[in-house]
Amino acid sequence: KQYAALKRLQETGKINGNNGSILQTQTGDKSNFPESIQQTIIKECGEHGFWFIRENNCSNSDETLVVSTTTAFNIETQPLNKFKGVVNLRRINDIRYLNRFFEAVNTKLPKEGTFVGCVETKNLRKKRIFEKYPFLLNYFFYYLLDFPVKRVLPKFKMTQGFYHFLTRGQNRVITRAETLGRLISCGFEVINEDYIDSLYYFAVKKIKEPVYDLHPTYGLFVRLKRIGKNGKPVKVTKLRTMHPYAEYLQDYMYNMYDLKEGGKFNHDFRVSTLGKIMRNLFIDELPMLYNWIKRDMKLVGVRPISEYYFKLYDKEVREKRIKYKPGLIPPFYNDLPKTLEEIQASEMKYLEAYEKRPFRTDWKYFWRALYNIIFKNARSQ
Repeated sequence: KQYAALKRLQETGKINGNNGSILQTQTGDKSNFPESIQQTIIKECGEHGFWFIRENNCSNSDETLVVSTTTAFNIETQPLNKFKGVVNLRRINDIRYLNRFFEAVNTKLPKEGTFVGCVETKNLRKKRIFEKYPFLLNYFFYYLLDFPVKRVLPKFKMTQGFYHFLTRGQNRVITRAETLGRLISCGFEVINEDYIDSLYYFAVKKIKEPVYDLHPTYGLFVRLKRIGKNGKPVKVTKLRTMHPYAEYLQDYMYNMYDLKEGGKFNHDFRVSTLGKIMRNLFIDELPMLYNWIKRDMKLVGVRPISEYYFKLYDKEVREKRIKYKPGLIPPFYNDLPKTLEEIQASEMKYLEAYEKRPFRTDWKYFWRALYNIIFKNARSQ
């Protein structure tokens, strides 16, 4: 359903985003590759894949580097200022040092230069395995063999070496969220995407230099940068519920999708299946007790939010918010607001009451939130 919905959006060019943004192919002359190169590309990735590449690479054929490689070496050895577009026909699943590869592509491209590639996402991989093997055997292979080796081992430092020994960095499992997050962290902006012939194709353009993030959200625990008292950053510790590099997708998500009830993004594919369960049971927030013990946070208070989300708030609310520490239990669970405007009104109501009677306000909000969570199943998705 997710893939069909994305294809419909791409075909109609309509994506319901907050600020009216849509994903579009870039305008300009389409690439006309020589016949020999066209046939080679079609042989490698099929006619539909070729047309996606042609429509989204806006450079002339002599200004486009077309490769089928899994190593950054084949990119790094290319001359500077020669290419305005890079196309890699190999799946990025087989690239071991993925960010290094994306960074190399970024270095060789000018501003607005395009990069087109493809990946077999986690869900496409699961679909392929379930169709390949007979019933029961497919469940056994995926959940008892493939998932533990390809998804669990790479997540822990003590097992990463064993994982790379077994796989040599080939055929890695990667989600759509991680793919886009890595690309954005390496200085690219998404201009188009589609599911074609059991692969997910992406087209991006260079807008800045790479971030060179040495501490992405890849492990079991994540430390997220949030706005604290007096506007100072606070490192909030949580169990990771999103796919790796998902933190780089906030701008993409806001441009693509509306906020749903509760102020979170619609169609938030960044959250993993296990992450949804942990969020529903509040398990992911247990490590934040450490922030409470450190006195970075209060027990009751406004939710600690990212700088990007903070900028969506009205100026008056932002100024009032940073006067106090954020809290573990936000006023959201007291009023159960549905929109961003209602969330801001709920927080202003709490903050104004807290200014007058701090202890009484927190006492009241704590028990009311507890009641709504237990008896009304209040959840922040």
